[in-house]
This record gives sequence, structure tokens and C-alpha cells, in this order.
Amino acid sequence: MDAVERLASPQGPAPGEQQYASLALVNTAFALPGGPYEGLPDAAAAHGWLRERGLIADRASVDEDGVRRVRALRDTLRAIFSAHGEGEPPAEEALGQLNRALAAAPAVRELTWTEGGPELTLRHRAGGAVDAALARLAEEGAELLTGREGAKLSACGARGCTRLFIRAHASRRWCSDRCGNRVRAARHYAGHARPATRATR
Repeated sequence: MDAVERLASPQGPAPGEQQYASLALVNTAFALPGGPYEGLPDAAAAHGWLRERGLIADRASVDEDGVRRVRALRDTLRAIFSAHGEGEPPAEEALGQLNRALAAAPAVRELTWTEGGPELTLRHRAGGAVDAALARLAEEGAELLTGREGAKLSACGARGCTRLFIRAHASRRWCSDRCGNRVRAARHYAGHARPATRATR
């Protein structure tokens, strides 16, 4: 198996990912005790991920530079979300990168007429589909941070897991039941291993 896992995510969606594509983007790369996971290993995977979330059309293309830019926004959002979750301001560089992504939307709204009547459509200028998707993700990330859910943004408390999630309640500490079960199993094992060790001394 590759050093970077390229198959389906070993974790289900973290709480909040289905409401916020920006959070889902952040969690396309994470670490687990078994090693790193990369959910956007190539252009086809990035195109599929963006298409599944309605951020890019089927016919739009994503090249290697587009993958690099999607991953760069992912890293920027992770840095900002993580800082916010820790009650700290983000680095100026990360904030600047997010604001540049917000400003780069190369799309215009056009009124078109179809058999059904008038429709307002979004048209991307040449080569702008990825930029428009990144701008939408950046905007949604900014809205998450400034909305009421922003205060619930947290890092998973399981050792070795780097995913982020939105807490449904204040006591939730893990991004998934799998991580919570791992932590509880480790505590159980540690609690039972110590007495046995003392007895052999």
C-alpha cells in the first residue's frame, strides 16, 4: 500500500461536513495512527470531489495546477479553522490567502431565456471554473467561521487523528464513533495492563 492512502476515506463524514463543503475539503487530508490519508491525489479525484458538491460542472476540467490550488485552499482553511478552534487568530498569511481566494471568483451571472422562460445562470470565464469553486469554498469557510457554528469548530481529541468537526454538544471530543471507540479501548487496555504489570514486580 502507498504511504499515502488513495482509496475511500477510512472514516465517515465528520459532523458538519455535510452542511459545510469547506469543512469537508479540510478533511480530505488527515492523519490517523495508521498513516496519512489523501482524498485528492490527482485531477480526476479533485474534479469528482468538486462535482459531487455542485461546485463545478461535469464538462469543466481540473488540471494539475487546479489540484495544487484546491489543496492550497484546503491547507489555508485548515490553518484558519484550527486557529479559530483553539481560540487564536490565524496567521496573517493564511488570512491573506483566504481573502485572495474570495476575491478571485471569475464568474458572472447572466440572464438567459429557455423554453421555460427566463433563467439566471452562472457563467465561468475561460479557465475560471476552479477559481469560482475555490471562491465559493472560501466564502462558505468564512461564513462558517463568522456564524453560530464557528464556535463549535473543534479538532478531534483522538490521539493521532487530525480531522476537524463541528460539535453537536459541548462534551463531544471526537470526529467519529471510530475515534471515540479507539480512545475508550486504549483507556480500557491501559487500565487493565497497569495492575498486571504491578503484580509481576
